[in-house]
Amino acid sequence: MNHQIDLNSDLGESFGAYRIGQDDQVLTHVTSANIACGYHAGDHNVMHKTVKLAIENNVALGAHPGIQDLIGFGRRVMQLDPKDVYNFTVYQIGALQAFAKVYQTNLQHVKPHGALFNMASKDQAIAKAIAEAVYDVDPTLILFGLSGGELVKAGKGLGLQVAQEVFSDRTYQPDGTLTPRTEPNAMIEDADEAVERVIQMITKGTVEAVDGSTIPLQADTICVHGDEPSALEFVKNLKSAFAANKIEVAAIGKNI
Repeated sequence: MNHQIDLNSDLGESFGAYRIGQDDQVLTHVTSANIACGYHAGDHNVMHKTVKLAIENNVALGAHPGIQDLIGFGRRVMQLDPKDVYNFTVYQIGALQAFAKVYQTNLQHVKPHGALFNMASKDQAIAKAIAEAVYDVDPTLILFGLSGGELVKAGKGLGLQVAQEVFSDRTYQPDGTLTPRTEPNAMIEDADEAVERVIQMITKGTVEAVDGSTIPLQADTICVHGDEPSALEFVKNLKSAFAANKIEVAAIGKNI
């Protein structure tokens, strides 16, 4: 049986004089780009450049809204009012939509960033606010959420198309959530192990949690973090493994 997967990456996270990631190279290997919208990272110049590069590489465009937290790169948990979440999600999607319009194209998806993504995976009110924002801006957008999480449920509840996301470089808790980055075992440093886990997620629909238990999940799209120094090499190895295991790679909009 052949499998198909979307390969996404968080990109456009440079801003001002600060350069983050290897966007030019990573964009030649992924199928969907989650582009920072200026709150946790990115700026108007970087957004425009990244949209242009993604289009040139035939990579689907996605908004990557985050908490307004440049210092913490949007990874710090904050107390958020769902009304704020709704409004800043609408605001950030709209900003990226405008750049897409400059090139007579549309966004494919929306994927929250960092702490916002993790909060929406567990918190029903936050998840509902994000899903409603996406639906109200454009109900044809695909909503990315943690596989089995509250954001996926909220999106489905509104009738949105959803993509259940899994992570190549993160460990999982027994309840299916990601291990917090504050924990020492949050990241998978061994590239071979990470690739092996991804293949298992796609072909078997399972992953091993930190306590050794096996948990079920659905893998529609895989995230490769573009800000990691080894991102380019890792995505190349991942695609080689996909080819060896007869796993096709295509943008999620072509799969749903």
